[in-house]
Amino acid sequence: MTVARILSQKGRTVVTVQPHRTLAEAAALLTEKGIGALVVSDAGQTVLGMLSERDIIRAVVRGGGAALEAPVSRHMTAKVVCCTRATAIDEVMELMTDGRFRHVPVVEDGRLVGLVSIGDVVKHRIESVEAEHRALREYIATA
Repeated sequence: MTVARILSQKGRTVVTVQPHRTLAEAAALLTEKGIGALVVSDAGQTVLGMLSERDIIRAVVRGGGAALEAPVSRHMTAKVVCCTRATAIDEVMELMTDGRFRHVPVVEDGRLVGLVSIGDVVKHRIESVEAEHRALREYIATA
């Protein structure tokens, strides 16, 4: 199973923020959308970084309330692990576990085409286990 399957179910809409926006603007966007991370991107949809709730909290702890006026680019995670639609879901799960992050942008031809979260991966895994469980029960019932 690949990332394309997740994107076909959840859609390809990704909430982004430009690097010159302030942390306060980014926090407001996270709150408005009810999400935990933003892809930092320019107008051309190139992934420049990721900004999570954790990044904002760390910035405020280090710099106090004044940090909220700093640009996103100063506090984003610039080294972003990405995948493609053809990446296996198990591989994405391993990347997230090893890298200790919860969001992976989906990039093809240098352009952002989606975002996979740990919630998406867990949902898929649960559905897969439930389908296997149903199949086994049906097999046992007919044996």
